[in-house]
Amino acid sequence: MLNGFKDFIVRGNVISMAVGLAVGTAFTAVVTGFSKAFITPLIGLATGTVGNFNDARFHVGGTVFPYGLAISAAIAFVITAAVLYFLIVAPLAKVQARFAKEQAADPKAEKRDCPRCFTEIPAIATRCAHCTSEVEPVATSLDKLAVPASR
Repeated sequence: MLNGFKDFIVRGNVISMAVGLAVGTAFTAVVTGFSKAFITPLIGLATGTVGNFNDARFHVGGTVFPYGLAISAAIAFVITAAVLYFLIVAPLAKVQARFAKEQAADPKAEKRDCPRCFTEIPAIATRCAHCTSEVEPVATSLDKLAVPASR
């Protein structure tokens, strides 16, 4: 029962959903406040604007383009994505890699050519399925099949 729960929690789509909804929602206000309080004024100093960067706009033919809002939203997005990636996604990827089950090697996956008919056969084969001649199995493939002796 606990193994099933662990598999459910460690599954990638559940973690992605949790990161996207719960943690993303919780950090949005903090990151937006941080970008408005610190990052936006720094950009304002670099670009020569003073005060609230959200008020930056230009006019073309009587139409107002508030580009400062778009820049502030982009900054908040980049900061939010960085926080989520470095504090949630990257550590959970390491946890998933640690608990990932090792896949058993498929003994038939390695191939070689039959020395008589040059047809592709499994490396562990002792007889060619096409010409039925006896062949020596490859030693490295047999080593993968060896079962360790129990103590």
